[in-house]
Parts: sequence; C-alpha cells; structure tokens
Amino acid sequence: MVEELVAAGIAVGSAGVVYALAAARVVKQYERGVVFRLGRLTDSVRGPGFTMILPFVDRLRKVNMQIVTMPVPAQDGITRDNVTVRVDAVIYFKVIDPADAVVQVEDYQFAVSQMAQTSLRSIIGKSDLDDLLSNREKLNQGLELMIDSPAIGWGVQIDRVEIKDVSLPETMKRSMARQAEADRERRARVINADAELQASKKLAEAAGVMSEQPAALQLRLLQTVVAVAAEKNSTLVLPFPVELLRFLERAAPLPAEPAAPAAPEVPPAQAHSEIPGEGSSTPPEIL
Repeated sequence: MVEELVAAGIAVGSAGVVYALAAARVVKQYERGVVFRLGRLTDSVRGPGFTMILPFVDRLRKVNMQIVTMPVPAQDGITRDNVTVRVDAVIYFKVIDPADAVVQVEDYQFAVSQMAQTSLRSIIGKSDLDDLLSNREKLNQGLELMIDSPAIGWGVQIDRVEIKDVSLPETMKRSMARQAEADRERRARVINADAELQASKKLAEAAGVMSEQPAALQLRLLQTVVAVAAEKNSTLVLPFPVELLRFLERAAPLPAEPAAPAAPEVPPAQAHSEIPGEGSSTPPEIL
C-alpha cells in the first residue's frame, strides 16, 4: 500500500513538473506576449519576464517591439516629366500594439514591405526629376504619410522613410552633365565680364590721375618691368613711350650754339692786284 502511494506521488510529481515545464514561458525585454486561449485573444498582453500559460489551452505568440530596418527593393517608374528612373529606399518602423499586429494582419512585415513598394512607385509618378534629386525631404515626408495611414490599423508605426538612391539612364546623365557645364560656362563668362567692367572703371580713374602727373606713368612702367623681370624664363621687350622721351628731353640741358666760321684772310698784294688799273703790270684794254 505504501509503495503504491509512493508511486502515485512520484507520478503526480512528474506530471506536475511536466505541466510546469509546458506552462512556463520567458518573454524577453524587447518582446511582448500575446495569448490565445482556445483560439480567442485574451485581454492581457504579457510583459517581459517569466510567465505561465495553460498548456494545451493557451498559445503564446511573441511580438518583437524593436525598430525594424527594412530595405525597399528598387522600383522602376516614370516621373511626371516623362523620365525613366529607378529608386530604392529604406523604411524604419516598430510595433506599438502587439495584439493588432497579430490579429489585424497576417504578416505585418510583409504587409509593410508591399505597402512601401506601392507608395514608392506612386511617389515616383507624382514627382518631377528635379524633386527626386534635390527635394528628397519633402518626398520622404509624403512617402511616410502614405505608408503610415494603413499601418496604424495594423498596430505598426512608421518611424522614418528615406530614399536612398535615384538611378538615371546614361543618356540622361550625359544631358545633365552638358547642362551643368553650359550653366557653369555662362556663369564664368558673366563673372569675367563683370570683372572687366570693374577693372575698366578703375583703369579709367588711374588714367585720370596719371594724366595729371606724367611721372606716375613712368613709375608704373618700371613696376611692370620689375614684375616681368621676376620670371627669368621670359624675354622682356621694353617699349619707350613718347612721353618718356619728352620727359628726358625736358630734363637734359640745352647744348651751346656753335660760332660762325671766320672769312679767310686775303694778302694785301693779292687784293691790290685784283683791282684793274691799280698796281697791275698788265695795262687795261683800250676799246
């Protein structure tokens, strides 16, 4: 009789251990437990830690409450200005209501992924190419609102949506490169023209000052010669302006005027002999 009681006690104890092992559950800190009792959702959501359920009656399903990072596959689309692009994105979301995430949708992660792809294609069709390239913040906000509206009913909150990359056809890339090059060349020409205008005004002012002081022109010429002579690998051709020659001419002293040449001396006898009839040995002709 005692042996039977001991055996019965051991059997009951073993059954209790098995029952306890079957009923014991551990929910992690970042998880929440949703309990279905005979297929019906219970009101309470099990928090993190140790919990017990009724074996063969209750079924515990754990839901991850962490923020999930999900890449959105690249989607091909045509923008509003008829440009074919390929856009991919990334979405960040988390579960805020474990019961709705389990009951309202079969697989909330798959549902969010499909909704993100559909919304991304819709955003591509409603936007211009310039908006996709330069106004991504506005597009990210619009994409987040489009995904978050149905996700609220699934117990999911969209935390952030980011467009990662926009792939363009090669022909479009070359066209945009030519456009950017032409725009930069236009701006360079405008800047050069503006610089020439400012320089011409300053040169006109400098010419007005130099016209009052001719020596300033010579000093400016010497400064230019010094600047050019610093490069030893260049040949210097130095022109002399007329103003410099006139300045040197005014600075140099005037030379003395040469004296008039004296008349040659004539001997008295020769001078006397040249007068006809006076002291000449040849008599004058008598007509």
